[in-house]
Amino acid sequence: MKIGLFSDTFYPQVNGVANSVLILKENLEMFGHEVYVFTTTDPKAGDNEKNVYRMPSIPFASARRLGMFYHPRLVRFIKALDLDIIHTHTEFSLGIFGRAIARKFNIPLLHTYHTIYEDYTHYIVKFRMLDFIAKNTARKISANFCNSVDRVIVPTEKVRDLLLDYNVEQSISIIPTGIELEKFSENNKKSATVQKLRADLEIEEKDKVLLYIGRISEEKNIAELLLSLKSYLTSNADVKFVLIGDGPERSNLEVLANQLGIDKQTIFVGERPWDDIGIYYQLGDVFISASQSETQGLTYIEALASALPVVAKADRCLDGVLQNDVNGYAFYEADDFLQFIDSILYSKSNKERLSLGAIQSVERFSATYFAKAIENMYDVLLVEYNKMYNAS
Repeated sequence: MKIGLFSDTFYPQVNGVANSVLILKENLEMFGHEVYVFTTTDPKAGDNEKNVYRMPSIPFASARRLGMFYHPRLVRFIKALDLDIIHTHTEFSLGIFGRAIARKFNIPLLHTYHTIYEDYTHYIVKFRMLDFIAKNTARKISANFCNSVDRVIVPTEKVRDLLLDYNVEQSISIIPTGIELEKFSENNKKSATVQKLRADLEIEEKDKVLLYIGRISEEKNIAELLLSLKSYLTSNADVKFVLIGDGPERSNLEVLANQLGIDKQTIFVGERPWDDIGIYYQLGDVFISASQSETQGLTYIEALASALPVVAKADRCLDGVLQNDVNGYAFYEADDFLQFIDSILYSKSNKERLSLGAIQSVERFSATYFAKAIENMYDVLLVEYNKMYNAS
């Protein structure tokens, strides 16, 4: 099968969509398919990318890039490829381009809805009074795009129900994004690399680590974690809160940590390359998050694959991922949050039990399982499309 993946973000960018498209490409290629990625230019991209074609782009909100909506030279090139399937991963520039190509050359069009854009309107609208209009616009853009494709994929029931509320009428299938489980193996925990990282970050051998990995941005609700941890970190000098990632809120959160008097125990590491991220999970004892903006929460799954119990604010994206008292805990209030992390950090038996539960709970999120489910969806769509085309 010849498959075209269209996305505004791709490796080496570090985010859930970029990782998902890369994993899908690599695994579909292992199945014997020809996979072509059409994405935006990126200053960090290498020169020898296999079957990756980048359209001119400019930086856009939230560290994303916006590409050209149409590129005549690429149109001619894609026509010559004779693609069997087009799979879009954005509702904007490259998604619009992919949809135009699919309609122009009569190619079946599948779309994965990755991002709840109404949670990100604060990057564009600076006046709160206009935020309602921005959120409503985001919903309409999402619904219009999803209704214009042949099939829609979402990672969780939470996102499916959201699209139904948006009045999306197209067929919606739930396929959780997969990860390369072996990349996050706990076997790396005692490696010299991890020990050096701890030393470089001034984490002592006796120290316990609360870990967050992801964007440092408003919608991730990290300020709530800092406020909740103020008294806990003050009372427990052997606990550190380590944050891996970068984003527009980093400087504000560093100031907040200082104001709360917990800056010595709060370590902002910054963004790290995707190829190395697995080793950073091995710094932690518990993975924590208060985000309410996730569509699936891949970092939760990566943490679980790294044998880290997860303590996260309750959210529907955690359904089927976080199992209370099996691989971690979902919390509603700050008191519950502190009680849960304390029960893991200071109970060896509880931590070991939850770590084992974490590893056992992520097998169904393997990259191979994910790509196989997508491949099956391609087959279904091709059959449906050919029947419809032949009937007409």
